[in-house]
Parts: sequence; structure tokens; C-alpha cells
Amino acid sequence: MNRNLLRDLYAAGCAVVLVVAAVLVGRAIQHRDGSLRVDWPPLLASWDPHVGPGTPAAVVVAAAVVAYGPTLAARLPWRPLLFAVWGAGLAWTWSLALVDGWQRGVAGQLTSRNEYVPAVGRFHDIPAALRDFDRHILIGSPDNWGAHVAGHPPGATLTFVLLDRVGLGGGGWAGAWCITVGTTAAVAVLIAVRALTDESLARRAAPFLVLAPAAVWVGTSADGYFAAVAAWAVALLALAVRGHRPALTGFASGLLFGLTVYLSYGLTLMAVVAGAVLLLGSRRPLGFVLAGLVVVPVVFTVLGFDWWEAYRLLVTRYYQGAGGVRPYGYWVWANLAGTVFIVGPATVAGLRRAVVRLRSRRGSSRLVSAPPDRGERRLGLLVCAALLALLVADLSGMSKAETERIWLPFAVWLLPACAFLTGARGWLAGQAVLALLVNHLLLTGW
Repeated sequence: MNRNLLRDLYAAGCAVVLVVAAVLVGRAIQHRDGSLRVDWPPLLASWDPHVGPGTPAAVVVAAAVVAYGPTLAARLPWRPLLFAVWGAGLAWTWSLALVDGWQRGVAGQLTSRNEYVPAVGRFHDIPAALRDFDRHILIGSPDNWGAHVAGHPPGATLTFVLLDRVGLGGGGWAGAWCITVGTTAAVAVLIAVRALTDESLARRAAPFLVLAPAAVWVGTSADGYFAAVAAWAVALLALAVRGHRPALTGFASGLLFGLTVYLSYGLTLMAVVAGAVLLLGSRRPLGFVLAGLVVVPVVFTVLGFDWWEAYRLLVTRYYQGAGGVRPYGYWVWANLAGTVFIVGPATVAGLRRAVVRLRSRRGSSRLVSAPPDRGERRLGLLVCAALLALLVADLSGMSKAETERIWLPFAVWLLPACAFLTGARGWLAGQAVLALLVNHLLLTGW
């Protein structure tokens, strides 16, 4: 066994130890005083071994991607590869969601009292609802919003309001929207990696973006949809800074970044990833990006929504609820164990290699078997920027539990680190087994 592979296995082993510690310590804390507010720490899930209609399809998709994914990723023309990644991602995510059945796994996910769909009926007059939005954030306010509506800017809820307006109302359509849009994040990441590094790295990452354990929570969490919007904002920025129709792609990127921060307050941290992209290309399109960036905030402000006031009230609301009870001392490290569940052991090993590439100088490193090329160092910078954003979110104390869905927008940018790995099929099998075990042994909250 070569030294690099051994180090990869050590890194993955450390991740397993972290997960086991988070489970054992978390169960002890939860049994003692219930302060974690989750049934199966570090995940919002409960122990419930089961199979369902999606089980055979999930196994078949996993086996097919493990067996043929790396070869097809290397041989398919680029555009057909992008469609193949999206199609395979759809098949993987839908099959995992349907392990829990249609109602429990898809149609009912976004219809609970804390979710977005029940609030749709309160947006008959959208401008009036936006002007009044802040008054219903705090728990003690009259007709306070459910947890997810209150915890996000109204762009999130408006998505489902607009779906309802065009005849796609209800939990089934909402779930289908999140899966369909959410799975395009993999395509956006591939486009960005190709533009910023090189095509071979993007191709090597492609099967891992398909078979990500994160698919368990992309179907059907609204955060999977948020992850896709943020991913396309970054991908368009990558195209702009690399000279691909910079005016158009830069302006479109700004539009999506503006929308992103009106979907989730925490996604302001995508600025860290955007900053890395700007370091890897020309800053000339920045004016077009900024022009696009102001559009969505101006529209919401004109319609009467005050983002800063809503965020201030959200912080208060957060500590009124479970966020005020959940202990920071546990979640500040257990959140990272939760991240292992969404990115898988392969990504942990890949991140080890990414850090090595970023630290190494051509011809001077004894940590890698060959000096990293320019594309590898650029990819190392991109994934480490996403890791930094995730760590800042962790240290903020505003992400205590439920990070398996909340951090999806950051996690999708960690997955390309798998391009550094050797023995892709073995690592892919590990990713698939983790996702299948989680989905069949636990009933996840999303």
C-alpha cells in the first residue's frame, strides 16, 4: 500500500472516530437532559431500520455509478457528461427519497407546521406580506411564522408561493422542485471546476458529485435548492472571471448571489467562495457582478422587506427556540461529524490531499508523490475556501445541529476534492454504502 493511500485511510479513519464520538457523547447528553433536541445525534433523525419502494433503484444506481462512472466520466464528450451527471444525480436522489415512500419521503417533507408550504396561503398579497414579514418572526409575536419561514428571508417562502401561483402547489410539487433544482448543483460545480482548474480534474470529480451522501438531504430539503442557486452563482462567476462572455455571466452571477442571500441569511458566507474564484481569474467582470448583485436586494427593499432588521430579529428568535438550549460546546465539533455524513469519507481523504496541494510548491514537497500542477493548486484553493466558510458558520454559534441540510451549499464545494484520490471505485463504493445505510437505518428529518 503506497504512503499517500495510507494517509488517506488515516484521514478517513479519523473522520469515523469523530462520528463515533459525536454519536456516543451526544446520546449521553441527550439521555441526561435532552438539551441536544435531536433523537440521534449528531443528526436530526431517529433510529428506524426500513426499506421502501426506492430501495432497489438506489442499489442499482449506486452499483452502476461505481462500476461505470469513472470510465464514462473520462470518455463522454463534455456536454453529454453534464447531462449524464444531472440525470444520474436525479436517479440517485429520487431513489433515496423514495426509500421512505412518496408521502413520507417527498410529498410530506415540506408541509409540516415549521416548513414553507403551510405559509403559502398568507402571501395572497405579496407586497403586504413582505412589509409585514418582520412582525411575525419572534415567537411571542401574533401569528408567528413557523421555524423555517422565520429563519430565512422571504425569498425562500416566495419560491413556493410562486410555484403555487403557476399551478404547482402542495408538498409533492415542492419536493419535486427541490430535487430537480437541487441536483443541478453538481453540474454547476463541474462547470466551475473546469473553468478554474482543468477539465481532467472536473471529470475525475464527476462520479463523486453524483454519488454524494448529501443526496439523502437534497431530497427533499429546501436547502438543496438553495445549494443549487448558490452553486450556479459561483459557476457563472467562474465563467466570467475566465473570460466567457464576462458581461452576461458576471451580471447573471450577481443576480443569483443577490437571490442567494434572500434565500438564507447564512449564505452571505458564500462570499468566501466567491473571493477564491476572484483570486483565480480576472477581476474585470466585477462591475457587472456588482450591478447584478444589487437587483434582488433593491426589489425586496422597495417592496417593504428590511433584511437587516429581519436578521436582527432572527437572532433573537434563534435563541428563543432550540438554538438557545442546544449546547455550543457539543455542537461546535459535532457539527463537523454531521458534515462527514453529507460529504462522506472520500471527501475527507480528498480534503487532506487538497490541503497538501495548496501548501506545496512545485518541486519542493515531500508530502506528495509528484509536485502538484497549477490546476491542482487552484482546485485546492477553491475547496479550502468552501471549508473555511463552513468553519466560520460553525464557530458563529448560529449553526447548532441540523447542519446536514443547512451546510449543503458549502458541502457541494468540498466534493471536488475527491478528484485528487486514486482508486476511485473503492472510494465511490464507500460513499454509496454510507448513503444507503443512513437512509435505510435512520428516518431523517429532511
